[in-house]
Amino acid sequence: MPAMYAPELVEKPAVGPFRASDVRPGEQYEISDGYKIECMGTGQRGSRSNGAGFMALDTDPSAPPAGVDAGVSPVPTMLRAPDVAVGGLENEPGWATVAPPLCVEYADRGQDEAELQKKIVELLRCGTQFVWVVRLTGPRRVEIHEPGKAMRLATPGEVLDAPGILKNTVPVEALYDREAAHRHALKNLLQREGYEDLAAVKEEGLKEGRNEGLKEGRNEGVKLGLRRAIEDLCDVLAIVPTAEQREALGAMSVEALEALRVQIKRDRRW
Repeated sequence: MPAMYAPELVEKPAVGPFRASDVRPGEQYEISDGYKIECMGTGQRGSRSNGAGFMALDTDPSAPPAGVDAGVSPVPTMLRAPDVAVGGLENEPGWATVAPPLCVEYADRGQDEAELQKKIVELLRCGTQFVWVVRLTGPRRVEIHEPGKAMRLATPGEVLDAPGILKNTVPVEALYDREAAHRHALKNLLQREGYEDLAAVKEEGLKEGRNEGLKEGRNEGVKLGLRRAIEDLCDVLAIVPTAEQREALGAMSVEALEALRVQIKRDRRW
């Protein structure tokens, strides 16, 4: 009688039969070592946090283009979709073939910890420099993973940095809190336009306002002096301006007033 083997006792091959090319965009699968992994949709809290993190990172002045749930396949037997990927993404269809230098994962209730750790290892092994895991259960915190280094934690009130990828440090809260992400994105966008921060914009506005006020003040002073010079000429030459001429005098520009002054002085009449 042939021997019977329980399925759970049969070892899987080291590499499964599936390849990244077997998964089409939109299908909810990742691939690890040739095996399919079903990926469920993101919950409400995770979805909001993903959006905040993408906004905070994609707007950084030095950041390469970022993406959400982008399929990454540096080798045919691997297909991973980081929640947020910064860099390594081209503006073309298909899976990315280069590991993003910075990846962000959001871990909420129901997270498969073993699978998450395997995903982190695979990304780092393929060239990712930083994997930030944002924990949405319990006290908010971010786990920082780098190749060859022990994992470390960052908590609210602290900042994260990614040298060579991002210009600015990122407040921990900006990776999951909408308002904090908006504030950080505004700073990033202002720097893209040449302003260090919102205070610099306000200062430039005040400076321009002061300069404009001084310019306007000088202009009005010149007008006043020219009107008085014309009135003095009229007195000396016994010219009596009409009501219409006096009204016109008050509305004239500096150039028009100067031309009138020269004309009265030359012709001795208005």
